[in-house]
Amino acid sequence: MSVTLEEGRLKFQFEETSVPWKYDDSSFHRNQFQSFAGGTKGVDFPCHTKGTLWLIEVKDYRVHERQKSQDLSEEVAEKVRDTLAGLVALRINGNDLDERKRATTALKKKRLRVVLHLELPKLKRVSKLYSDIKLHRDFQEHLKAVVRAVDSHPKVVCMAEGLQYCPWTVTD
Repeated sequence: MSVTLEEGRLKFQFEETSVPWKYDDSSFHRNQFQSFAGGTKGVDFPCHTKGTLWLIEVKDYRVHERQKSQDLSEEVAEKVRDTLAGLVALRINGNDLDERKRATTALKKKRLRVVLHLELPKLKRVSKLYSDIKLHRDFQEHLKAVVRAVDSHPKVVCMAEGLQYCPWTVTD
């Protein structure tokens, strides 16, 4: 049976063979790990498939502009780092048995993928030099530079470009 998770206005429908969850809603993250070392964050959806652990961060700036001054790629990298640390701690110290099993299974995967699902507002004036697609590619190159230690080929995806190679679909 497929799973649908929501983040803001977006609905993520995962393939039947996927095991996604909202990490930052887990009891472990909220009650045990979130305040560790001055505070930790997490990606929106860890998801494990047959051989891959996907760490998916969702940003939808179509309604509300980004307010943070921190670079978006750096923010995603920190969330990836904190999530990986959290999964290790959860596997060992989590109080919820189901959450511990999920973390244990996720950490056994042979491949790790980082995905930023980024929805940007429509540009007022689209040109060949400055298009939504170019912006996504620019974000992807910068994200690649900051997360290459864990994924040398991270993806920046959006609904308009399609979600090639991702085990989920997204709708509004």
